[in-house]
Amino acid sequence: MIDPERTLAALDAFAERIEAAARRGATVLLGTGHPHRLLGFYAALADALSAAGCTVLTPAQGHSVDITTRFGLRTYNLDYVRGVALVREPGAPSSGGATGAHTHSPLPVRVALAAAADAGGPLPELVIGDHGWVCGAGQLGCEAIGLADTNDPALFVGEAEGVVSVVVPLDDAVRSDYYRPLTRYVLNRACLSQ
Repeated sequence: MIDPERTLAALDAFAERIEAAARRGATVLLGTGHPHRLLGFYAALADALSAAGCTVLTPAQGHSVDITTRFGLRTYNLDYVRGVALVREPGAPSSGGATGAHTHSPLPVRVALAAAADAGGPLPELVIGDHGWVCGAGQLGCEAIGLADTNDPALFVGEAEGVVSVVVPLDDAVRSDYYRPLTRYVLNRACLSQ
């Protein structure tokens, strides 16, 4: 069971980090391992942060990412939809839709950060996302905040270890439109409503 008070407190802390990034015009990187469900949430944040003067990074577009899964080694391509990174099966159309693959791997964010560094920067001041995007960025020293399903403890462990700044506990497997109230709440709290 998810404690609504903890979720609201975490959403407030999440919104505070978003507001601070917007105030200083920070460079940000957004990515998701749940594009079918959470892309709209992150895309709204990317749009609002960009409108506030932040640079939304999109490094390593099209780069290959090899991820070992329980089915063996899979190669995916890094793609961006409305400023949000995700991985797609090779050959999948980059239609701008949410047809990305589900992954908890930190490898996509490592590929993105390595490409940004190799290109001479800039590097993100804040990484926003879920699963491997947040944990992988936090392990590399980036400030990272994200959403986490309570059945996947990785982000909560990262927060307890001080590697992840803010984790919002929620159910990450509901219909994408169910996240609209969270989007509105975060954007309102961060003073980024349009």
